[in-house]
Amino acid sequence: MTIVPEPGADGTAQECKRPGCGNAVPPGAGRGRHRVFCGDDCARRYHNDARIPVPAASGGGDTDPLAALEQALRQAAVLARTARDQAAALDPARVRADIADAEAARRRAEAAAVTAQARQAEAEAEAQALAEALAAARDDTGAARDTARHTEETARRLAAELDQLRRDTEAKITAAEENASRQAAAARGDAARFQRERDNALAGARDTRTAAETETARARQAEADARDETRRARDDAARERDALRESHAAQLEAQRALTDAERARAERAEAQLETERADRRQLTSHITGNGNSSQNTQPPQRSGARSK
Repeated sequence: MTIVPEPGADGTAQECKRPGCGNAVPPGAGRGRHRVFCGDDCARRYHNDARIPVPAASGGGDTDPLAALEQALRQAAVLARTARDQAAALDPARVRADIADAEAARRRAEAAAVTAQARQAEAEAEAQALAEALAAARDDTGAARDTARHTEETARRLAAELDQLRRDTEAKITAAEENASRQAAAARGDAARFQRERDNALAGARDTRTAAETETARARQAEADARDETRRARDDAARERDALRESHAAQLEAQRALTDAERARAERAEAQLETERADRRQLTSHITGNGNSSQNTQPPQRSGARSK
């Protein structure tokens, strides 16, 4: 944006009042006092240079006279420029303009004061609303902490139940394996006994055939009977062995089904525990997000720079 310099009393562009600046003064708002500085920075530097510095205490008498002379010349130039401005300010038209500017400034100050009071009331209302929101957030945080504590207690209880269930399952599986081993050993003992009985029957048949050569037909019949009896014994032994095997298989299947059911229950408990943990993390992130948003919605501090 191009700044059009404010014309002086003679119609020419007015320069900044601070010595050594040389910048043109920007145009005013059309009312109030005429601007004499190009900006607030030059105004502050001008008034800071116009202050009379406090002489420093010379402890050893080694003060630089050239620096002191330069400081005195700079202050003299500033004071001379100030004296010329004050002399120009004694013009009646300039005084009336200054009075009008002062009155306008007073009215603007009153309007600014009313606006500031309204803004203060609005800020107090916002502060009260923020305080209420902070109290509600603290209450929600306390409730969330209680919920998290109850969730942790439930998780610990479920973990203990899961460990106990695993120990019980392992004990049942061990007992089932031992029972199956005992039944298999008993079945092997029965098979050996049946084998011995068959061997004894065959030996008796052979002895009977050797001793009773004259009764060959009877011996043959006895041998046939013995063979039939042996076959029946084998069939009975096979049936008993099959029945024992099926019984053992059914018991093992029942134990396996019980183990699968316990494992499924444990997995459901673990899934429920994981769901509760996910809900707790989501609730914690939601509370944290609300707290950050509450901090980010604080009203910004308003600062106004007074025009020099």
